[in-house]
Amino acid sequence: MKIAISGAGIAGATLSYWLLRAGHEPLLIEHAPSLRTGGYIMDFWGLGYSIAERMGVLPAVRRAGYQVEEVRFLADDGRKVGGFSVDALRDAMGGRMTSVARGDLAAAIYRSIDGRVEIMFDEQISMIDEHEGGVRIALRSGETRDVDLLVGADGLHSRVRELIFGSEDHFEKDLGYRFAVFETNGYATSDENAYVIHAAASRQIGRFTLRDGRTLCLLVFRSELSNGAEPNGRVETQALLKMIFDDAGWESGRILAAMEAADDVYYDRVSQIRMSSWHSGRVALIGDAGMAVSFLAGEGAGLAMTEAYVLAGEISRAPGDHAKAFAAYDARLRPFIEGKQRTAESFASTFVPQTELGIWLRNQATKLMALPGAANLMLGKSLRDDFALPDYL
Repeated sequence: MKIAISGAGIAGATLSYWLLRAGHEPLLIEHAPSLRTGGYIMDFWGLGYSIAERMGVLPAVRRAGYQVEEVRFLADDGRKVGGFSVDALRDAMGGRMTSVARGDLAAAIYRSIDGRVEIMFDEQISMIDEHEGGVRIALRSGETRDVDLLVGADGLHSRVRELIFGSEDHFEKDLGYRFAVFETNGYATSDENAYVIHAAASRQIGRFTLRDGRTLCLLVFRSELSNGAEPNGRVETQALLKMIFDDAGWESGRILAAMEAADDVYYDRVSQIRMSSWHSGRVALIGDAGMAVSFLAGEGAGLAMTEAYVLAGEISRAPGDHAKAFAAYDARLRPFIEGKQRTAESFASTFVPQTELGIWLRNQATKLMALPGAANLMLGKSLRDDFALPDYL
C-alpha cells in the first residue's frame, strides 16, 4: 500500500522504516523546510532503545549521544544541595541507556531510510478526503496525492488530528507547566556530562554542556506564574521568561542574557493528548499526535518508536484490512500507554516544587539514590516498560 505520513520526526521516520521492511510505500510530508536538528537532551532507554537496536541505528544513536554522569542540584551560590549519579539509573537499566538530543535521534533514524522514501519538505496537509478506495490529500502548495492510508505523526499540535478528529482542546490535558529550551554558544561552564539544575519556588532552570562549545538551557515553570498569558512569537516569549525567571537566582541572569542571542527559543505547554480512539476510517495517529505522555515523562521518543513499530506490524499482519490492523494496534497498546500517562501525570507534581520546603525535600530524596537499589525502588515504575515487543517481521 501507499501510506502517507504527516511528520518526518522520530515517529514518522520509524514508521517509514518498518513499512518499507513490510513492502509498503511510505510518503513523508514534513512541515519544516528541512530535517529538524537540535532539541532538548533526553534519556533514551527501554523499548525505544530495543527498537533502535532492531533497526541497526543504535550505534549511530550512541555515537551522537552523551554518557551523562550526574544530575546536580545547586543552591543560589552554586553549592551542590542534591542530585545523584546517573550510574544508578544506568545500572537499573542494565547499561542499556544513553542521552541524546531529540534532533540527533531523528537524524539517525532518517538516515536509515534516506534515498528510499519520498519526502516532501516545507509542505503541510490542508485537506483530507477519505473515500471507499483510499484517501486524497490536498497540500498547502496546491498539489494533491492519492494514498491508501494516512498516518498523523505530526506532534502535539497535529494538523491531521485537527482535520479528522476535531479541535486540540477536546483532547489536550494541560499538566500545568510551561517550558522553554534553547542552545547558546560560548557559555563558559566546567560541568561536562552533568545536568546542572537550580530550583526556585515553582520554577526550575538548568543547563547541559554540549559538544562544539554549545550549551543547552532548559527553563520550566508552573503555568500560574504567567497569569494566563500565552506568548505569541519570540519577543513575547522572551519577555515572559524574563519576567518569571529574573529573580530566580543562581545563573538565571546569565542564562536569560544568553537567550537573547539564541537562534531559536522553543516554548510550549507541558501537555498530554488523551483520545478514546487513535484511528478513524483510513487515518491513524502515532506519537504525540495521538497519545503524548508529556515532555516531563522522559520517554516520549521511545514510546513514539514503539507505536510506529506496532502500527507497521499490525498493518503487515492484516494485509489489505486496515480496519483490523488499526483496531489491533489500538487494543495492543492502549493499556500500556494509558499507564505511562498516569505515571507521568503523577511525576509532574514533584518535578517543579512549589515551595522552598518542597525543593529541600526533593533534594534530600535525590541524595538517597546513592544507596544500593534505591534508584530502582524510587524510579522503577517510571523506568520499567511492561510491554513485550511482538515479533512481526
